[in-house]
Amino acid sequence: MTKWLERQVPKMVLAPTFAAILLFVYGFIGWTAWVSLTKSKLMPRYEIEGFQQYTKLFDTPRWDTAMNNLFIFGALFIVISMVLGLLLAIFLDQKIRTEGVIRTIYLYPMALSMIVTGTAWKWILNPGLGVQAMVQGWGFETFTFDWLINPDYAIYTIVLAGVWQSSGFVMALFLAGLRSVDGEIIKAAQVDGIPTPRIYTAIIIPSMAPIFLSAFIVLSHLAIKSFDLVIALTGGGPGYATDLPATYMYAMAFSRGNIGQAASSAMIMMAVVFAIVVPYLYSELRAKHD
Repeated sequence: MTKWLERQVPKMVLAPTFAAILLFVYGFIGWTAWVSLTKSKLMPRYEIEGFQQYTKLFDTPRWDTAMNNLFIFGALFIVISMVLGLLLAIFLDQKIRTEGVIRTIYLYPMALSMIVTGTAWKWILNPGLGVQAMVQGWGFETFTFDWLINPDYAIYTIVLAGVWQSSGFVMALFLAGLRSVDGEIIKAAQVDGIPTPRIYTAIIIPSMAPIFLSAFIVLSHLAIKSFDLVIALTGGGPGYATDLPATYMYAMAFSRGNIGQAASSAMIMMAVVFAIVVPYLYSELRAKHD
């Protein structure tokens, strides 16, 4: 009896959590996929109509803008965050005296919610209150920095705020990776007279490939599901110039009363996430088996 309990109690403890995940995660994914194949509007309808919602989605200019913005935001956000995070990590890896204080300062933005970050940067970038007004108040009256209200540049304000929020987290990942490199290898390279920049580029950074992949996966996930930062900073505007797939989905579901369009856009977002995450999981599992 005791052995039976030892085997079964863990299963019984995990069963409610497993059932909840099965229902509220995978069940609703299945429901969303079903609704995306219907002509649902304000209320869901369950008669399958094929892929009409997807055809309509890809014919919608606003969705094209959202996907283009995702590409721009995602590429710049990931690259700049990783480069800046790596540089900050290398700087802290020099065993400077005030490392603890500086590391805390760099990590502080990650402790804030995206809503707080978006609101703060909205004030900073507001032409009438922020940087532009401050510089003009110094006497440079011709200075302009109106990216927040310029449809051609507004998406870059989201990149700026996102990088500020996430680069400290990437720095922490890379710093942990740098500190895990065998010190004997570095000392041997220094004895051989190899310059420090060369040690980093040829020895340390290549050995951190798994850290780079993990940072890429996390940042890609953040970029694809970005919603609250956009809502707080630009509201998707001017017009829908800074729309991302997540804000498009929200607008279709709760402003336009078009559940079918929202569901189809959600499935496309999930497909993009799967396209990034599944190869990563496959490589990890394959590495463990090898």
